[in-house]
Amino acid sequence: MSVLALADEAATAALGQRLARTAPHGAVVYLHGELGAGKSTLARAWLRALGVDGTIRSPTYTLVERYPLGQDAEALHLDLYRIGAPGELEYLGLDESGAALWLVEWPERGGDALPAADLHVHLELDGAGRRARLAPGTGDGARWLDRLGDGPDLRPTAEPQP
Repeated sequence: MSVLALADEAATAALGQRLARTAPHGAVVYLHGELGAGKSTLARAWLRALGVDGTIRSPTYTLVERYPLGQDAEALHLDLYRIGAPGELEYLGLDESGAALWLVEWPERGGDALPAADLHVHLELDGAGRRARLAPGTGDGARWLDRLGDGPDLRPTAEPQP
């Protein structure tokens, strides 16, 4: 697991950009955190880094936004905060998507109706900034974290002790 200090919104965006550059094709990412923790900020920066132009909407009310990534690929950005039960996902047409990227906010509400996460990103407020904990969910996710590394815009911190 990697724990990163994100001093401000620019650091959150830098993490999104770094994740976009290193992600495997078909990556499934669960974005965890309370309201205002930076999940949508991270997703927006990630999608911009992949070349998405125009408005990047939060899927708070639509539940899913689809973004084309080249000719034959798309990214899915889901916000499951408002669903009542995992079974509601079957009406979103996700089974046949073959998406190049899944960014899922509030994944715990989707239960077993979602594909397994390659990467879990836990965001939390930390003073004026945020703290991000990245944990692999699959072997691909573990290899991804190895490639991610750290740099001047991503500063690892010690895991807080309870």
